[in-house]
Parts: sequence; C-alpha cells; structure tokens
Amino acid sequence: MPTLRQFHYLVTLADTGSFVRAARAANVSQPTLSHQIKTLEDRLGVRLIDRSAAGAILTPIGRAIVAKARGLLAEVREIENLAGRSADSLSGTLRLGTTPTLGPYLLSPIVAELHRRAPDLHLYVREGIPDEQTQQLARGALDLLLGPLPIEGEALVVEPLFREPLHLVAAVDDPLAGPSIVDPALLRGRALLSLDPRHHFHRQCAQIAGAYGMRMTPDYEGTSLDSLHQMVASGLGIAVLPTLYLASDVGGTSGIRIVNIANWSRYRSIALAWRRGTSMDVAFQRIAEQVRGSARAILMQADVGRE
Repeated sequence: MPTLRQFHYLVTLADTGSFVRAARAANVSQPTLSHQIKTLEDRLGVRLIDRSAAGAILTPIGRAIVAKARGLLAEVREIENLAGRSADSLSGTLRLGTTPTLGPYLLSPIVAELHRRAPDLHLYVREGIPDEQTQQLARGALDLLLGPLPIEGEALVVEPLFREPLHLVAAVDDPLAGPSIVDPALLRGRALLSLDPRHHFHRQCAQIAGAYGMRMTPDYEGTSLDSLHQMVASGLGIAVLPTLYLASDVGGTSGIRIVNIANWSRYRSIALAWRRGTSMDVAFQRIAEQVRGSARAILMQADVGRE
C-alpha cells in the first residue's frame, strides 16, 4: 500500500525536477528518496519518473498521479489542522506567500502585532512571483497569500484589504522633481523603469506608461523596489513606487522625489487569499482584519507625513 510519505516525496520531486534537490527539500538522503520513489512505482505497477542526465521527468501517468497526490496531501493537512486546533484559534505555523513589492514594507509591523495578540501563531513567510504563488496556494504549498489583485482561482477565497496609492518618482535633480504641479504632457517619451514582466507591478506600470505616453525600459528592469529606487536616484529614468515602500525605514525617498503630476490618481488593490473550504476560514478572516487595520493605519500616517 502506498504511503503518504511516498506521495510527498513524489510531489517534491515533481516540483524540483531533481533527485538531489528533492532530497534536500525533503530533508532526507538521496538514496532514501530514490528508494521510496522506486517502491511507490513497484506498488502501483507503473513507471512514474523517467530518469535521465537532464533530471527527473514525470511520465504521463506520473503527472496524473502527482495532481491527485497534491489534493490528497492538502486534505491531510486540513485533517491535521482540524485535529490540532479549533477553527477560530490563531495558533500553529502558517505558510504565508507574498510579493517582494509588498511584504518587506508591510509585514514587519503586522507580524509583530499578530504575535502580540496571538503568541502561539507563527508565520513562515515566502516571497515570490504572485502568479506562481497563486498556484502554490491552490495546491496546498501555501496557506495564505498576501498580494496585489487580481488573484484568480475558483477554489480560492479572495478578501480585498486596502488600496495603496502609487507615486511617480524622479531623481532629485530631475526637472520633474520640483515643488510645482507638473503637466502630464511632460511625461511623454520619458523612460519608465519597472520590474520584470512576471510581476503584477510591471503590468500596472505598463498601463500607466501607456496612459501617459511614457516608454518602458526592458534593458533596465529591476529585481526589487530597492533596485528601482537606486536606478532612479542615479538618473536612469523615472519609476512608480508604492506608498508603503516610500514610507518605510528600509525604503524611503533618499535621492529621489515624488513628482506632483496634475490629477494623478493611481493605486493598487491588496488582498489576502486562502483555499475555499479550509478549516481555518474563521482564523484567516481574523488575520485579514488585522492586516487591513494595520495597513490602513500605516497609510494614514504616511499621508500625514507628506502634508
């Protein structure tokens, strides 16, 4: 009879594509993992993995079994959650996914406040690409996802939390960086820096660029908001940065200025998502309320700080 551990090893191997990386991720030796996969194949009577110099490649039946195994493992985690704590109890370790354009500038005060209110709750935070993390949430590799809308998935609950203003920034010596209101026509043809296209943030920046006649700069795509900050400060171009970044200790406005564009009104919507039907629905709603309240308080203080 196949075991849950064997299915866990199989899913890990499918995610990593390598026996070496899978063994490392599963915290077992490579021979142990290889033996368990072979035992699973023998018990099922099918070949699940094609082994080659390029790595481990799932066979067609292997892909189908991995898809079923993901659901099975997610259900087991739900059973463990039910057995380990009541549905509205904030305790245990939760795996929270977030985007690097948000998490580093929002989560620190929120995690501290959650820990004060629920000392038995621990958050294991993973930063990543929003679309990829949505898939990880759906298959049970994450418990929660904090990120910009849209977050799509029929099997997900998506709870909108707050709207975060976005600001155009330029180097301190840029003609746009003066104190007066800037005519939007002056943006036409200017180079707009952004992140790589896998980020929602890039797509939103592309929409803004199109609306104002700016041009995107694919040769100078940043890897983080900090890298955008540094490139703008060095005069490579202008960029869009979120309020929470500009108001944070790790972000800030050193070397850059917010450009006062006439009638500028740009923002992004942030939400918390989790799998529909989870036993932790009530607890996740409580976390959503905490994140919503904390973020709004930070944004209100940031607005006062700019007046």
